[in-house]
Amino acid sequence: MIQIEGLNKTYHTGFLMRPKKALTDIHLQVPQGIIYGFIGPNGAGKSTTIKVLTGLLNFDSGKIQVAGFSPRSVKSRTRLGYCPEQPYFYDYLTGRELMSFYGRLAGLQGKELEKRTEWALNLVHANKDWIDRRLRTYSKGMMQRVGLAQSILSKPDLLILDEPMSGLDPMGRRDVREAILSLNKDGVTVFYSSHLLSDVESISDRVAMIVDGRIVREGSIDEITSSCSVQYHIRTGESSSNLSLPSGVKPSSQSGEWICDNAAARDVFIQSCLNAGISIEKIDHQRPSLEDILTEEIARAES
Repeated sequence: MIQIEGLNKTYHTGFLMRPKKALTDIHLQVPQGIIYGFIGPNGAGKSTTIKVLTGLLNFDSGKIQVAGFSPRSVKSRTRLGYCPEQPYFYDYLTGRELMSFYGRLAGLQGKELEKRTEWALNLVHANKDWIDRRLRTYSKGMMQRVGLAQSILSKPDLLILDEPMSGLDPMGRRDVREAILSLNKDGVTVFYSSHLLSDVESISDRVAMIVDGRIVREGSIDEITSSCSVQYHIRTGESSSNLSLPSGVKPSSQSGEWICDNAAARDVFIQSCLNAGISIEKIDHQRPSLEDILTEEIARAES
């Protein structure tokens, strides 16, 4: 559904228009029918990539296909739904009037427009009394819900979302997660960026991690997390404070719990406990989270 090969983008900023590289040799493939998370720190290039995909920004070089067309072609937008991080709408309209406006732009009218509007608003839990108030009175969370609703009015094959859960409370985040999963179940391919990495882990089929304009990791959640070192958390029954700790083992913040950096350290520590007559109550095998890995990649890029 999305193919990016060798994408490069440079901004020219300041009075002297000095060049600043925003994207460097980006390669991505988003197959049809999946949920694809795009993560990275602020200023890494997430929004720039999304704006290139939607045709809002030009690019220096590379080959890009969005739903089978170049993003420079109007045809690429016929199968695309998009909601930016900070949507700007005509704030003198009500939410329902806004939906009607965008529905007409998508070629909907009459009963079909009304039916589609109700469907979109219900999906994101925005069909409430405030939907008939003017947009200028909306909170950030309300605006996010309406922005998402308008992006799915045309029932697109590809949905691109920039920080769709930004500004939402926990209930709102849950509603948006469920909406994304429901759309994907109906065959919609979803490509979205987010800083909420726990949400990304819970719903994404694949993830790309971008730092300083470069893709540093890409794959399924399991592929990314299993490629990093794992830890073993071991809880002992009796006091083991007098044990001589082998290399790679350190005490946890919880009393009676120890952290082993790898399987070899785990085996040595378990044998030491058995030799000392100390029972082992629990062993947890813990992979690093996406947040742990992203933090490590950011630190590596800054070093």
